[in-house]
Amino acid sequence: MSTPESRSSRRARLEKVREAALHRKVLARHLPSFNGRWTRRQWAHASLFATLGALLAAIVPAFSTPAMDPLHAALKGPRTTLALALPALPVSRYRNVVDTWQLVTVESGQTLGSLFEDLDLPSSTMHLLLEDKDTRAALARLRPGDVLGFDITANHQLRGLRYDRDETHRVELTLAGDEVHERVIERPTEIRTVVVSGEVGKSLFWSARRQGLSGKAINQLTDEIFKYDIDFSSDVVSSDRYSVVVDQVWREGELIRTGDIQAATFTVRGKPHLAFRFDHDGKAEYFDQDGRPLKKAFIRMPVQYTRISSRFSSSRKHPILGRTRAHQGVDFAAPTGTPVMAAGNARVAFVGWKGGYGRTVILDHGRGYTTLYGHMSRFGKERVGQRIGQGTVIGYVGSSGLATGPHLHYEFRVNGAHRNPLAVTMPPPEPLRGQALAAFRAQTSQALAKIRQVEDVIFAKADEPKADKKA
Repeated sequence: MSTPESRSSRRARLEKVREAALHRKVLARHLPSFNGRWTRRQWAHASLFATLGALLAAIVPAFSTPAMDPLHAALKGPRTTLALALPALPVSRYRNVVDTWQLVTVESGQTLGSLFEDLDLPSSTMHLLLEDKDTRAALARLRPGDVLGFDITANHQLRGLRYDRDETHRVELTLAGDEVHERVIERPTEIRTVVVSGEVGKSLFWSARRQGLSGKAINQLTDEIFKYDIDFSSDVVSSDRYSVVVDQVWREGELIRTGDIQAATFTVRGKPHLAFRFDHDGKAEYFDQDGRPLKKAFIRMPVQYTRISSRFSSSRKHPILGRTRAHQGVDFAAPTGTPVMAAGNARVAFVGWKGGYGRTVILDHGRGYTTLYGHMSRFGKERVGQRIGQGTVIGYVGSSGLATGPHLHYEFRVNGAHRNPLAVTMPPPEPLRGQALAAFRAQTSQALAKIRQVEDVIFAKADEPKADKKA
């Protein structure tokens, strides 16, 4: 007969057997290949997961619980913020740290009053500044491009105003209550003589601009110095060269102005043209290397920035009449309104409408020379009998009369006979002589040496291939 204890122990052993059987069923369900014993692969997987679990148990608490050093632990706890009052920075110290000047460039139509209004400054302050007659005279003739400096405080009050009286002096006005204090600051300038050289390329203008030549100097080169000897619309090719000696005015490291051209060379299809500026009889003119004036009795083209649309010819079919007849002049195609200049010093002989020529001006240059300008849109201010100088604007390009489009018809006559304006030869002007010639050579020799030195360096490589071919 079994005792109660033996029955309870058997019950416990049965429960363990049932649990083991249940575990085997679960493993068999999730691991179909499990047959009650683990294989080596299963033991390897179990070891890997056990290792990863141990690593996570060691690492995660280190992130969750920050380590504190003694200083951090001492600072832990309630904190108090204390506001400290700092001394105010003096205005003089502030102006040394931050530049409070606002620079304003004057635009077309702007006045000092409009500038004060744009900056939201009171007009009473402006009137206070203009109480001084010198200041009033200087600020009343503001021109586009002028630069004014305004020193404005944080509460939008004008503290100072400055402007350039000339290239070498700056005036600074400081306001202190109702008083205005003036300080004149000297700004010394430096004149540098430089040589600008290059090739024409696709455009003479853009080539010269890239080399640092101003637009004014480029126009002087083409429209004043070489306009008598070079037709820039047809003679010049991309490989032609130029070199220009100019005086540049620098101030505080900034180029502020380029002076007149002192000397220049222009090589057109291998033929060099030289020009030197020289003061003769109180007037600055340009001469060639022999001291002969470059200015001729007649300019080659009475209009600028144009092209020849029809040349001088003994026979040409008229585009409107359809008949073949002589074209006894040169047509310069140009936009309507392009200024037409007198080819030389002259007396105005005719102004008005002249048949197929339309609006026409005829000039008498003396010694049997006359010029005719036709198809103009309107005339200048000249009247018949008036004496005018070379380059005077006598009218503007148009298409009046028998014309298919806007252009200038230009004729050149000698004792009534038509001559080709582009081919007619005129007697050369008289050269410098005696002391004037000696002074000219002494003055221009240095400029010529500078040009040759620069050209030898810049164009040496360009000439090497040609020299090799000849060799």
